[in-house]
Amino acid sequence: MSHYEERLARDLSRIQTEISKLGEMAVTALRNAVAASLMDDLKLANRTVIHDKPINRKKKLVNDLSHAFLAVHQPSGAHLRQVVSIMGIVDELERIGDYAVTIARNAIQLPKTPSGPVKAEVEALAENALTSVTDSVAALSKNDAELAKKTLAIAKQAEGRSDALFDSLAGSRSKNRDEVRTVIATLTISHQLKRASDRAQNICEEAIFAITGEPKKRSILKILFLDPGNDCQSQIAEAVARRAFPRSGEYSSAGRKAKSDLRPGLRDFMESKGLSHAQASLDAVEADPEHASAYDLVISLEGDVQDYFPGQQPYRTTYLEWDVGGVAGKAKDPESEFNAMYQSIGDHVRELLVTMRGEEAG
Repeated sequence: MSHYEERLARDLSRIQTEISKLGEMAVTALRNAVAASLMDDLKLANRTVIHDKPINRKKKLVNDLSHAFLAVHQPSGAHLRQVVSIMGIVDELERIGDYAVTIARNAIQLPKTPSGPVKAEVEALAENALTSVTDSVAALSKNDAELAKKTLAIAKQAEGRSDALFDSLAGSRSKNRDEVRTVIATLTISHQLKRASDRAQNICEEAIFAITGEPKKRSILKILFLDPGNDCQSQIAEAVARRAFPRSGEYSSAGRKAKSDLRPGLRDFMESKGLSHAQASLDAVEADPEHASAYDLVISLEGDVQDYFPGQQPYRTTYLEWDVGGVAGKAKDPESEFNAMYQSIGDHVRELLVTMRGEEAG
């Protein structure tokens, strides 16, 4: 094998490895989203939303590798066909990740989890989807056309399953069926129109880049940290995030009922760690989910977010709870307690921002 052939094989293998990883990530996201919706697991649903960002970055990596492969090797025949197919497949896998996010967000909105025949039909649809996606990725990675053909037949069975789910939702009364059909059709229409507007935004951003060279502006995450008095954990988290990731987000903190000052000793501790507390105003949140809707992420460092915002979680806002230790300041050695909390908060903030923004987060 010539040096050129070795390099071509190595570069193609790298692309195949990365798209297999992307497939595994998409399957995991879909599995978690379904589990969250059927088990009323809101924490899992929120985590599923967060972990869509690595899927998007993996898609970009595969696309970049594929474009580089085409530019460097100028392939033909089977190699060209394979890379072009991969570039189409990567978009499909990224969309499956998007579907997982939509399922997870709607799981959070469900007044109650599906039960009876409806749950059985959702489980059957989920099993079909998970099997189809898993086996389709396996067929690609193994270059197994027979497995792909077999999986194609299985995937087509979902059409009949969706009809059965509609029947289970509607029941036997024709009047009820008409009402359900109207609701489902209206929601589907509005969703597709929203997706069309989203695509238009993408087209405009690509057009601006093509014409002017101006890249798409990176969105800024709006993150709210919470603790009961806004006088301890949330202040540390806000200061840590501002220092470590100033370009990745806008950070603020609040509590159910703001205290008059920070925890005794916390101001000195933050200064010893080089954390600015110049913006350490103590604020109380409005106990209204509409207030939470102004943020991409709402993170409680003590208790559930629902303790601060009782009611329905906003659709576009993700709730997280971090276990970073109890309220500091009551121990005989408060500095040691502050330090343990500081270390834990730092680890959580770093993990979150790297998940959301990648290793280049700053």
